[in-house]
Amino acid sequence: MIVRDRPGLLRLFFILRGSIVLRILPQVLVIFVLSAGVVWARATHPGWVPAFNGAPFALLGIALSVFLGFRNNACYDRWWEARKDWGQLLYTVRDLGRQTLVLDREGQGGKEPKAARRQLLRLAMAFGHALVCHLRPGGDATKPRRFLSAGQLAGFEASRNRPDFLLRQMGQVLAELLAGGYVSDIQYTVLESTLGRMSAVLAACERIRNTPVPFGYTLLLHRTAYLFCFLLPFGFADVLHWGTPFITGLVAYTFFGLDALGDELEEPFGTRLNALPIEALADTMEINLREALGETDLPSLPQPKGHVLM
Repeated sequence: MIVRDRPGLLRLFFILRGSIVLRILPQVLVIFVLSAGVVWARATHPGWVPAFNGAPFALLGIALSVFLGFRNNACYDRWWEARKDWGQLLYTVRDLGRQTLVLDREGQGGKEPKAARRQLLRLAMAFGHALVCHLRPGGDATKPRRFLSAGQLAGFEASRNRPDFLLRQMGQVLAELLAGGYVSDIQYTVLESTLGRMSAVLAACERIRNTPVPFGYTLLLHRTAYLFCFLLPFGFADVLHWGTPFITGLVAYTFFGLDALGDELEEPFGTRLNALPIEALADTMEINLREALGETDLPSLPQPKGHVLM
């Protein structure tokens, strides 16, 4: 995700990092060159290329703008919902760190509750990092493994849904605490409901990742946008003359840009510049939980590199 102060008006026109200019530049250049060719042909050899009335293009452009706006709103809703889910996960694990303070004591036969609290919070740290790898294939898979014992690691590697495996491990720890009489029924219910909220975040993120915007809708907009931009020079070459390449290039930048931006927002857990910084959020959760355990040798909070936070 791009993290930077809002630039001034002059710099706003020259910023490339975080924009979609580089992605759509080839298409815009093609439209520009095509428009220049059409204008040249209409001026020197009018019979070579056809000319259309530009009025229908205005109506089609309005309709296409509305459809692109609807799609971008739908994609932004996915992006924002994903951000809310990760925000919920962040405060849920903070709740877990506070709720487990009831275990920060020695049991009758040793240090069972205290060790169980540490195990729960370390599993929660592993959960955040495992969720990043689950949603963003190719992530740093070594991060969740640091918090697992040898026995847990074997099951973790064999699991098809590793975040859910970690939740089951946390549930097992709670069940053992209840069976040992270290927590009351009410305390167990509160802690179990916290795990339920973490599981709900996992399910919500999986739903977003595995249910894209309907392909037919996206395909229709892609085709219409490209067809509109390729035909546009033929409708305005006789009216705008050599201004046609610049006007059609600007229109192509707008439509192709909205289309490309919608593609990026549709995948909030991806690795493009406008994706959510879920790796940084998982690192933040780890730092918060390590602090809850009383650790003092903590790394600094994640910072953007080159105005990008991943």
